[in-house]
Amino acid sequence: MSTVRIATFNCENLFARYKFRSNIDPRTAVADGWLPDETRFDLNDDDAKRITGNAIEETNADVVALQEVESLDTLKRFRSKHIDKGSRSYPYVALIDGNDPRLIDVAVLSRLPITRIRTHQHLRRTPRSRSYIFSRDCLEVDVADGSKTLTLFVQHYKSMIGGRARTRQRRMNQVAATRSIIESRFGGRNTGAHPWVVLGDFNDYMEPGTSLSRLVNWSQTEDVISRLPESERWTHYWAREDEYRQLDYILLSRSLAEASRGDPQIVRQGLPRRARRYTGRRFRGVGPNTPKASDHCPVAMDVRL
Repeated sequence: MSTVRIATFNCENLFARYKFRSNIDPRTAVADGWLPDETRFDLNDDDAKRITGNAIEETNADVVALQEVESLDTLKRFRSKHIDKGSRSYPYVALIDGNDPRLIDVAVLSRLPITRIRTHQHLRRTPRSRSYIFSRDCLEVDVADGSKTLTLFVQHYKSMIGGRARTRQRRMNQVAATRSIIESRFGGRNTGAHPWVVLGDFNDYMEPGTSLSRLVNWSQTEDVISRLPESERWTHYWAREDEYRQLDYILLSRSLAEASRGDPQIVRQGLPRRARRYTGRRFRGVGPNTPKASDHCPVAMDVRL
């Protein structure tokens, strides 16, 4: 068997924007699309992005699923500037523009060759609906470790903005669609015999009223974070209510879970210092609120193929 270390991380607003030269009218520059000669492309908040890079490096993952990345160019520039060895460390990247109007997408950084990419952003809520099922995408990515293939289904489900109860049905629809996509790819009652993982920011927690049961409690998966003591399962800090909850998940297929008996690692060194439940060391430069890596923690897991 070979071992592949995977991770998921909502890196929180990995944005970049074109900065127009002072003597250029942006209305002219964008008339026919961007004019690169008249602009420069800058990452927002270099201190925060350096700490975000530290958090990714700390996972030491072979394959990293990311959420809230603006574009493929943004990801490549971030990789080159803020991850040690840059493109030599993660030579393979995947991102397809999705449905979010804020331009936040899901993506993959990989040390292993990416052999297949499929988007599901086009799926509609109903055949006649003009609205999409996925808020961003369900990005399906195959990576190869020698002769073996691992399939990732990268998620960033509907947020709870507007209220957990009011947004619950959207997440339930997305969960049902994700399960349908997996069953269509791997088929039958023995879906969990194949090597796949669903991971990302699910934007809900496993308490009464959850929208995630059909996937997290599915007999073909295991939420590996549930292997940790209950008090250690939190992956997200919500400052307004001083809440610590699990919003991020790595769901291994049944066969992968049976073969991969270790515990996951939750990287909390990039959290702001006001997240006082975490008392360990922080990365250099982390502030009381900002700069920080994210309000989410990367989660990593060794998977035996």
